[in-house]
Amino acid sequence: MPSLSIGQMARQAGVGIDTIRFYERQGLLAEPRRRTSGYRDYPAESLQRLRFIRRAKALAFSLREIRELLALHGSSAAGCAEAAARAREKIAAVEAKIRGLEAVRAGLEDLAAACERRTTSERCPLLEALLGAPEHQERLETAT
Repeated sequence: MPSLSIGQMARQAGVGIDTIRFYERQGLLAEPRRRTSGYRDYPAESLQRLRFIRRAKALAFSLREIRELLALHGSSAAGCAEAAARAREKIAAVEAKIRGLEAVRAGLEDLAAACERRTTSERCPLLEALLGAPEHQERLETAT
């Protein structure tokens, strides 16, 4: 496969040009050689690495974690076991985040229902909870 310009890399990987430059600055992508015109000239392997990064980000891996996964790529069976352990850690973190979001949803549902039940003379329970009204704090604490 011939070398690619930064625009071609961006289009084929589904990322922006600035994203590619950012990954270069972060050390996730190697600085490509330059043409005599000064334009970047990426080898095909860079596109594969960029797609790896994009997919790992879609799975909620941080840049630090992606750097570590890239270091494991191509290593022995122990590297694969380490990658699986990292995936299990990420699964646990995602599950914790889901539980937190479910608690937020429950709190918001409670506050929205309180708003819908209120009489016209009462203040809005959601807005009062956000302002710190003691009678609505329990509802808000459920959400946070």
